[in-house]
Amino acid sequence: MTFELNGAPARSEDLAGAFGYGHFTAMQVRDGKVRGLDVHLNRLVTSTRRMFASELDTDAVLGYVRHAIQSDDALSVRVLIFSRAMDWSDPGAPAAPDVLVRTGPPKEHELTPLRLRSVRYERVLPEVKHVGTFGLVHHAREAMLAGYDDALFVDYQGRVSEASIWNVGFLDGGTVVWPQAPVLDGIAQQLVRKGLDRNGIPQETRDVRPADLPKFNATFLTNSESVGWPVASVDDVELPFAPETTRILTEAYESNPWDEI
Repeated sequence: MTFELNGAPARSEDLAGAFGYGHFTAMQVRDGKVRGLDVHLNRLVTSTRRMFASELDTDAVLGYVRHAIQSDDALSVRVLIFSRAMDWSDPGAPAAPDVLVRTGPPKEHELTPLRLRSVRYERVLPEVKHVGTFGLVHHAREAMLAGYDDALFVDYQGRVSEASIWNVGFLDGGTVVWPQAPVLDGIAQQLVRKGLDRNGIPQETRDVRPADLPKFNATFLTNSESVGWPVASVDDVELPFAPETTRILTEAYESNPWDEI
């Protein structure tokens, strides 16, 4: 695993504030390419404006990523934006962003069905992929200690929202359903949605309650590492999974082209 800060090897003393206040995007890179590059960049630009009241130089970001991946053909890459210039006595003032690029081994899609435990939880600022991950890790850990694979979040109105590092979706007949709740609009989810539209697969967004889950043909998870990961059960309730679900979602995702970084 490597870390580069603004295009140079990162020193430990440079990273003091990197994981306290910042945001990031995660991607799978193959041969210098990634699916949905414009969506990743839009996430970084929008979140930088929201969190630091400043503009992000996307050409510089791409240069930093190219420098970090130049010697490998398959990598997991995380681009994290924080600011060493941020004045903590005046956190509302514009702050110049720093760009930390972390590279690591690639991840391939998984299909082993997961067992989830539901928990009442809502992330702070859910629309931003920020570094405030304590709640996510805590609830995922508690679920694993109880014998499950991960946690499924239910918001304070009783609606299913997302999982620890995943978007959740459902298949209802021939329609893909997304939950109506405060969630992160994940990159993989956005690309799947685009592909479903492209392939003529209907989709809708609506309230989903835990009691509704057995009524669906399938429940699945999606993120940058895996598209359409089957959910076998939530709590002690076994859930159906239609074999065509993974095919529909994979075809939708893979209809998005690889973009040169």
